Amino acid sequence: MSEIKTIGVLTSGGDAPGMNAAVRAVVRTGIYYGFKVLGIRKGYEGLLNGDMEEMTLRSVGDIIHRGGTILQTARSAEFNTEAGVKKAISIAKVFGIDALIVIGGDGSYRGARDLSNLGLTTMCIPGTIDNDIASTEYTIGFDTALNTVQDAIDKIRDTAYSHERCSVLEVMGRRAGYIALNVAISGGAEAAILPEKEFDIDRDIIKPIIEGRNRGKKHYLVIIAEGVGGAVEIAKYIEEKTDIKTRATILGHIQRGGSPTVYDRVMASRMGAHAVQLLKDGFRNRVVSLQNGAITDFEINEALSMKKSIDEKMVELNKILAL
Repeated sequence: MSEIKTIGVLTSGGDAPGMNAAVRAVVRTGIYYGFKVLGIRKGYEGLLNGDMEEMTLRSVGDIIHRGGTILQTARSAEFNTEAGVKKAISIAKVFGIDALIVIGGDGSYRGARDLSNLGLTTMCIPGTIDNDIASTEYTIGFDTALNTVQDAIDKIRDTAYSHERCSVLEVMGRRAGYIALNVAISGGAEAAILPEKEFDIDRDIIKPIIEGRNRGKKHYLVIIAEGVGGAVEIAKYIEEKTDIKTRATILGHIQRGGSPTVYDRVMASRMGAHAVQLLKDGFRNRVVSLQNGAITDFEINEALSMKKSIDEKMVELNKILAL
């Protein structure tokens, strides 16, 4: 097994609060153990273009509190081809990169696997606000996104109560309803509509709203995951069926930004350090994960073969608490 001397680190896919904390942990832990660390800008696109520089202790100073990613991120159509992956390998060799640490979501993991299959050692750290990576219970950025949405819900509730309105809030989650389900519980929503669950608008939205009105409620909240969509149309249907003034709000990319919470900073730091320590200890092609509250790791192909499903107990809890 070849010795690791130089590590490359990049952030890929959608940005997530806490990515900077992970980069900081990779760089500082790497330097602590004697590695040279190269920061690669703009994800796999930057790797293809050789857009990178050596990172120092100082270059990651004063970033742990910042949202987004100082390394930036970008999509790369070229990297999604066999020729693109081979080019990335050749550029890594030019810069003397012995191992690559990738911070991102499921698509970023697949890119790392393609590189590992052609001989470049890769390590992955889960960074996505959607919390939809099967091999881990938690992904960096999820907690901050939840708090951002909750803050919006609290503000929307103030005006909804003042006008006796129903609010339909669309949150991120194209294929996963983890944000929607959690904020529905924390925000006291009448309904949470998730990509993983089929729904009937009359049974799952209209009925609980009318039942709430019959109990004397003056405002109502419906959470829609992005993957379901149609918040504006659903709001219009609610108003037509109930005569309750209804407004739709699509939060969009505000959920990605903001200073990361303490939990995201600490989790990102632990995961970033763990990835480097794995390399130090001779492990290759691993995915860092959280399982049962402990930081662990899986072989990359094993991790990508795993499936993740919505927690049915949480779904049931939301229904109980929405009564």
